[in-house]
Amino acid sequence: MNIFRKKQSPFSAQERIVIVEVNWLGDVLFSTPAIRAIRKKHPGAYIAALVVPRCKVLLLGNNYLDEVIALDEEGRYKGFGGKLRLARDLKVRHFNIAYIFRPSLTRTLCLFLAGVRRRIGFATKKTAFLLTERVIFPKDKMHRADVYYYLVTGSRIPSGERYCDYFVSPDDRDFIEDFLRKHRLGQEKNLVTLHVGGNWDLKRWPKERFAQLIDVLKENYQMDVVISGAYSEYGLAEGIASLTRSKPFIACGLTTLKQLGVLFQKSSIVISADSGPLHVAAAVGARVLSLYGPTSPELTGPLSRDELPILCGRQAPACQVPCYNLECKDNVCMSSITVEQVVGELEKRGWLKARQ
Repeated sequence: MNIFRKKQSPFSAQERIVIVEVNWLGDVLFSTPAIRAIRKKHPGAYIAALVVPRCKVLLLGNNYLDEVIALDEEGRYKGFGGKLRLARDLKVRHFNIAYIFRPSLTRTLCLFLAGVRRRIGFATKKTAFLLTERVIFPKDKMHRADVYYYLVTGSRIPSGERYCDYFVSPDDRDFIEDFLRKHRLGQEKNLVTLHVGGNWDLKRWPKERFAQLIDVLKENYQMDVVISGAYSEYGLAEGIASLTRSKPFIACGLTTLKQLGVLFQKSSIVISADSGPLHVAAAVGARVLSLYGPTSPELTGPLSRDELPILCGRQAPACQVPCYNLECKDNVCMSSITVEQVVGELEKRGWLKARQ
């Protein structure tokens, strides 16, 4: 498949497809194998993705798409009037096929009102009557990416296609090259990037462990260490840095999500718990070690062209995975992962070599 094809005009193609996307960073990346499958199935179609604003950047530059539409439900498409506006905006684009990755009554109703003739989605009690092609949700447990792929093809992702797409621009690459030179990172030493955040606290590795790991990496292996994250995670990163002897560089809030992907590519090692940026790192081909506790690698593990190591913490007898007990007190599934385990896994892979 030629990913460098000429983009379609919305009115030049007979098939005009809208993909109703999911709402989380990792899930949007997990949908990209299904997007490739849609392009393969409809090679001459005009294909657009409808996605919430915070996830739009993940699909910008995707060569299998012709357009990325921001589904701003806090602005233009807020409330009942906003949903009517969404239906009207879709109608003027003359979409005639919809793949609905996220079952949603209001979004499916908007597609109906927009006159989208073929509406393909998983049959739920709330949405089935609005679908023209109902797909029964698979009974077998599947990786999230396989679920979206199944909606399009009726099968799991084949082995040679089990990777996510994440396209970065030359400007993003130039920015990170300049960024690393300016801050003298990765110039004379290998670079390790630690992504310390996550969308909920229970998925995070304890900050004391990150601090211990930073000292080990800098003192025993002579690595440059960067802590990445959003600006909102700067306080977390600063708290970790305050516990170290050898201070890391804090990059929280200093890069866009696209630039962060390039930073991961430039890193010798990336270490992260289950988070959206973890899946960005896997998508760009970084050497990433994943730390998993309350979530399941079988269901939401990173996808990459290469086999990636995953460390899973110990589960308490009463725990189930995935676990959404936000009242958990000891978080043993993450706290049981030790610095020694992390370093040992990196050495076993040949990603770390001790100073002679």
